[in-house]
Amino acid sequence: MTYRKKVDAQHAHISSLRLIIGLLVILGLYMAYGWQSAPRDLTIHVPPDLRSGSTRHWWDVPTESVYAFGFYIFQQINRWPNDGEVDYEDNITRLGSYLTPSCKAYLQKDFELRRNSGELRRRERGVSEIPGRGLNDTSVQRIETLSINDWTVNLDIIADEHYGGEIVKRAFARYPLHIIRSDIDPETNPFGLAWDCYSGNPQRIEVSAELPKSGGKP
Repeated sequence: MTYRKKVDAQHAHISSLRLIIGLLVILGLYMAYGWQSAPRDLTIHVPPDLRSGSTRHWWDVPTESVYAFGFYIFQQINRWPNDGEVDYEDNITRLGSYLTPSCKAYLQKDFELRRNSGELRRRERGVSEIPGRGLNDTSVQRIETLSINDWTVNLDIIADEHYGGEIVKRAFARYPLHIIRSDIDPETNPFGLAWDCYSGNPQRIEVSAELPKSGGKP
């Protein structure tokens, strides 16, 4: 009799363990499903100054993010580390997801005109922001909000071009970039923004401050 009670107790214990294991398997499958269905990437626009809190609408893109995007894409398009005849067109293709179709066509035409006129062969080019003329410069309205979906970003840029190791061109200009909202394909454009070329014609500007040379002979 005692032996039978022990066997029944063991069977009951085994059944309890099986029940617990089943519940753990179900919980594990539920957690795996939740992990798998969670978004892999989240785009969060955070203002650079985090000393104070920030409350924004879900559709609101901070102007700081618009400026940073515009400057980054413009700088990358105009970065020709080896040969402008190759690098310029490669940049248009590589950054195509961040350009509107009309802007991509405009840049492609600009590339062909420059190539045909001999302005790109063996040219090295780089652009940078003029020191003191960035987003914090209050002398110019750096970002103009046209609507909740598009902006004009006024960049004051130094453009240096080299040929055979010698600097052949240095220009100071203001470029009014037109940036639009573009939540079309988060996989290829996580910024949710696109460069729509220019809101107006670029303008040459005068810079009185002495700037460091970028190398080579002036």
